[in-house]
Amino acid sequence: MRLSVWWVLLVARSATPILLGIFLIAVPGSSDSAQPESDRGTWHAAAPIPTKRTEAAAAALDGRIYVVGGFEKPSLGNVLNLAITPSVEVYDPATDRWASKAPMPVGLHHVGIGVVDRRLYVIGGYRKSGFTVWNPVATVYAYDPATDRWTERASMPTARGALSVTEYEGKLYAIGGYDRKANNAQVEVYDPILNTWTTGASLPTPRDHLAAATVAGKIYALGGRVNGDYSQNLAVVERYDPATDRWTRVSDLPTARSGITAAVAGGRIYVFGGEGAAGTFQDNEAYDPARDSWQRMAPMPTARHGLGSAVVQGRIYVISGGPTPGGSFSDLNESFTLPSIGSSMSE
Repeated sequence: MRLSVWWVLLVARSATPILLGIFLIAVPGSSDSAQPESDRGTWHAAAPIPTKRTEAAAAALDGRIYVVGGFEKPSLGNVLNLAITPSVEVYDPATDRWASKAPMPVGLHHVGIGVVDRRLYVIGGYRKSGFTVWNPVATVYAYDPATDRWTERASMPTARGALSVTEYEGKLYAIGGYDRKANNAQVEVYDPILNTWTTGASLPTPRDHLAAATVAGKIYALGGRVNGDYSQNLAVVERYDPATDRWTRVSDLPTARSGITAAVAGGRIYVFGGEGAAGTFQDNEAYDPARDSWQRMAPMPTARHGLGSAVVQGRIYVISGGPTPGGSFSDLNESFTLPSIGSSMSE
């Protein structure tokens, strides 16, 4: 069995290293490691997720937070799946407790995730195929919490992982990603009612490991990297107008990073975490679309990448992710309380 575990380490190597079971020492990512100030928001520890993961995805649905897929910490129990998990765990902020739900039909990592009409959708990602964990897929799975069941829906036109998904007016926009050969510029739009896909204007800066968010009727693609290489991180932020099907460059993310997560609260986009050649990031930077400006907020207590985030009752929960670049894992669940309404958005 010891030899099998080492075999997993060898086959999981890639341009975006997931060195399962091998850990690097993190270097503080950026700029602002001081204690949180009142006008930059505050952090609190919440109940840890039962399964330590990285490259997972999270979304809020009916006041609860669902965390799906990713890599588990390697063990003899998951060696045959190369540590990819189909596990679904749900967190209730009201009780500060976790529960397990029906697993996804297949283990996936680096997926896109979105919610429409009280259903959860998991789009694209990578799955195990033979000796690789990096087989890009175009699958779409829908989860109904009322029945605790998954169903397969119409596949995305383009197979890709490390994409980002955001919702606008009942449709899901799948943006960017990487098919393990080249970056994807595709913007493909899923209509859950019709179970069909259409195509939007291409992303001007193709990239992967980015975040996407919708606020004030516009869609934003934030940060990311080129060809799966976190030494080629980007600060690019581009805004899409669904009404005109056009992209516009807006103010860059203050800190170039990838493997990030983003959440919208109080009319702002908050971007958390990430990884780069020097280590992982604890950065928390907020974008005000009305002013096209950024502000550095209270940094996360724990730097990490491959994490998920979701908003419940105005509080942002930042869950799981790796504390060091590549294959590292955590059970962290840290909640961010927004700053007071009158705080400045100037740097």
